[in-house]
Amino acid sequence: MTRLTPTPATRCGVATGDRPWARRGLIGLAAAVVSLFLALPLAFVFVAALRPGFGAFWAAISHPDTTAAIRLTLLVAAITVPINTVFGVAAAWLIARFEFRGRQALLTLIDLPFAVSPVVAGLMLVLLFGRQGWLGPWLLDHGVRVVFALPGIILATIFVTFPFVAREVLTVMQAQGSAEEEAALTLGASGWQTFVRVTLPKARWGLIYGIILCNARAMGEFGAVSVISGHVRGETSTMPLQVENLYNDYHAPAAFAVASLLAVLALLTLAVRKTIEWRARSP
Repeated sequence: MTRLTPTPATRCGVATGDRPWARRGLIGLAAAVVSLFLALPLAFVFVAALRPGFGAFWAAISHPDTTAAIRLTLLVAAITVPINTVFGVAAAWLIARFEFRGRQALLTLIDLPFAVSPVVAGLMLVLLFGRQGWLGPWLLDHGVRVVFALPGIILATIFVTFPFVAREVLTVMQAQGSAEEEAALTLGASGWQTFVRVTLPKARWGLIYGIILCNARAMGEFGAVSVISGHVRGETSTMPLQVENLYNDYHAPAAFAVASLLAVLALLTLAVRKTIEWRARSP
């Protein structure tokens, strides 16, 4: 009679399945960590924002500098996300479907914003487009202002959020392979028809996830935008920068109010993602 050797997965199943205390302990530990480091701090933000009363909360949210920061944050996200979506899908399709010299270098460049600090990214843009930078004087002579203006904020946000769409779409394309695209080409479809009717629909969930993550990071970006924006209140301060401005001015309730609004936007983004996942799993 052949003796079966338990695999690591089997041994793990025995450890957690036959010992309920171990499973419950791991669940309790995970719940405690999530509550201590995620849920409680987020709850305290809302408590601190609403403690002075709804009137003070609304006064902080409706302040002209805060409303300008909200408009700027939404505008930057509205510009950044479509740009990153187009370039992210194009880069993912190029890497997943073609072999060419420099392919690994392109993949490395896409991952570069993950490795570079956002503060360093902001400094790079200042060195490039600042008054004393390489391109700054020429741009200023032609009436184009990048640093301490909207174009610089958009460039900084594009840099730090670029990998999200590209990486999500690339993972899906590589996992699904190219058999259906090859079949469509064999049946006479053009390259553009194959991309629009076969490739893009197959990668739609990765594209949606990438857009959601890109949008969340665009609205919450602080480091790179802080360096290149100049913190000009009412003009170049986004919502994260406005939180810092208010807190540094000892207006903690107002700072928490803006922070809570930013948290609500993040939670809405997470809710949209979970809704899409639920609809994707439902028959």
